[in-house]
Amino acid sequence: MDWVQIGSALFMLAMVIFLFPRAKAAIQNSPKGSASDWMGYILPMAAIALFIILLIALV
Repeated sequence: MDWVQIGSALFMLAMVIFLFPRAKAAIQNSPKGSASDWMGYILPMAAIALFIILLIALV
């Protein structure tokens, strides 16, 4: 291993150490989705999936 790989490994370790507590707090304090929120997500995703299937079928 050269110094660049060692530095990169230390940087990644520092990122995990500093970001983990913030991510944990964000998950605990985030709002929970209701059924209407999930439908607002699922319907556009289903429309996009159907559009992609249509494009594939046309080729």
